[in-house]
Amino acid sequence: MKNKTQICIIGLGYVGLPLAVAFSKVLNVIGYDKSTSRVNNLQKYIDETHEVSKRDLIESKNLTFTSDLSKIKCCDIYIICVPTPINDSKTPDLGPLKSASRMVGLKIQKGNIVIYESTVYPGCTEQECVPILEEVSGLKYNQDFFCGYSPERINPGDSNRKIEDIIKVTSGSNVDTANRVDDIYSLIIKAGTYKAPSIQVAEAAKVIENIQRDVNIALINELSLLFDKLNLDTKSILDAASTKWNFLDFRPGLVGGHCIGVDPYYLEYRARKVGFHTQLISASRRINDSMAEYVSFKLIKRLLKFSVDLKSSKILIMGISFKENCPDIRNSKIFDVIKILDKFVGQIDIYDPFVNKKELKIKKGFDVTKNFISIEKKILTMDYKYDAIIVAVKHSCFKDIKIKRLRSICNPKGQIFDLKGTYTSKEVDIEI
Repeated sequence: MKNKTQICIIGLGYVGLPLAVAFSKVLNVIGYDKSTSRVNNLQKYIDETHEVSKRDLIESKNLTFTSDLSKIKCCDIYIICVPTPINDSKTPDLGPLKSASRMVGLKIQKGNIVIYESTVYPGCTEQECVPILEEVSGLKYNQDFFCGYSPERINPGDSNRKIEDIIKVTSGSNVDTANRVDDIYSLIIKAGTYKAPSIQVAEAAKVIENIQRDVNIALINELSLLFDKLNLDTKSILDAASTKWNFLDFRPGLVGGHCIGVDPYYLEYRARKVGFHTQLISASRRINDSMAEYVSFKLIKRLLKFSVDLKSSKILIMGISFKENCPDIRNSKIFDVIKILDKFVGQIDIYDPFVNKKELKIKKGFDVTKNFISIEKKILTMDYKYDAIIVAVKHSCFKDIKIKRLRSICNPKGQIFDLKGTYTSKEVDIEI
């Protein structure tokens, strides 16, 4: 298989690009993305997601990038790594997945394998994607072409767990395909692979990985709401409880991003199709979605307690990506906080050294680019007074900013609200 099989990766984002680089070490790889600017940057060895280094791109001699569909024919294996978001009604948006399937359907030939890595609900690959591949290609599933599913397990911003260090679940549309898909990933995954008995099992396994985290965080969020009513410090309680060896040390906070904040809705959707009402999963989502409102009004009440004039107040939000050390702002719940606060306070400034201002867009009526503090300006050089600072994301670089420095850009009664435990409880004024 080595040096003979040619792979095409469809979608060069947080998932597709690291996968393409990894496979290019052992096989010939074509990386396709519909964004010409993305492809142009990669051809210049620039990855704006910061998942792959310039050195890795330079050394990937067997990897070519393109946004030209005519360049992706004559491949043996197509791996689809496109987003699977939700729409405004919080139901699966399969548009990108179906579009990628149509695209690949135009190119596949007899004997080809199409592997999906996008997170979906059980049955999606074979019920939604395969019919498109058959219709467009004119080929017969499991006779002329075959499919696999190997869910991504990329952890954006994590420099310690690269793709080759995470066990890979694999599956195929029949026994021979499952073996071949597993063999292919075994070439690059040092941690090993796990061959699931079917595509649907692999799909279900992936979606519940994130649902489990969502449910656990929702429990802690609900406890934090209760403890707030009881005037108890949640962090102190969790610190005490976590001394027991089997206590799961989840912490309260905003739950966003394109995985944990999205995947439960995919399984909910599938459950409704078979007449099953999810209770715990749905309740957990409601709790976690409500945390932005809780955070916003907790700060507002605190400011009113100190007689701050809300209409003339100034607030700084540190971090708007959905997680630490990552420029990804998709489904970041910080924007929900901004939307609420914008109705009450005078000015909201935003600082995030990982996020490129060009990537920001108007989010639900609030122009986040207007008061975005540029990387060049740097918070360390600011001479400004805020009524509140929300440390919303635990970027590693924020830890280097001493609390004394944050106090220096606050008014005398300025409040520092730490959402992620970046600082100690004694250093800040408010925590979740």
